[in-house]
Amino acid sequence: QVQLVESGGGLVQPGGSLRLSCAASGFTFRLYTMGWYRQAPGKQRELVATITSSGITNYSDSMKGRFTISRDNAKNAVYLQMDSLEPEDTAVYYCNSRSTITGLTDWGQGTQVTVSS
Repeated sequence: QVQLVESGGGLVQPGGSLRLSCAASGFTFRLYTMGWYRQAPGKQRELVATITSSGITNYSDSMKGRFTISRDNAKNAVYLQMDSLEPEDTAVYYCNSRSTITGLTDWGQGTQVTVSS
């Protein structure tokens, strides 16, 4: 059974940084594209970044240059380094997995990120 457990969220001041982690289990991690999405109150869930099994990354335009996605296949983990955070980045951040073979996707429970002074 796929399990995705996010951690690292919290309250940070504008301009600050946070590093989110997602611990994955129950599937062959190295064969999956992993991603981070976010959902702000009253808004739809949106893409933050994805990273393929071979390490190719893709970012939403508004996060390019501020956020960095990475993965560690030995630890079955994916990370999101967030710098220069803005109040508009306040949202619940979700870890996502997608099989490169079946296209099946799964989601974590999410971690709250709040950017406020």
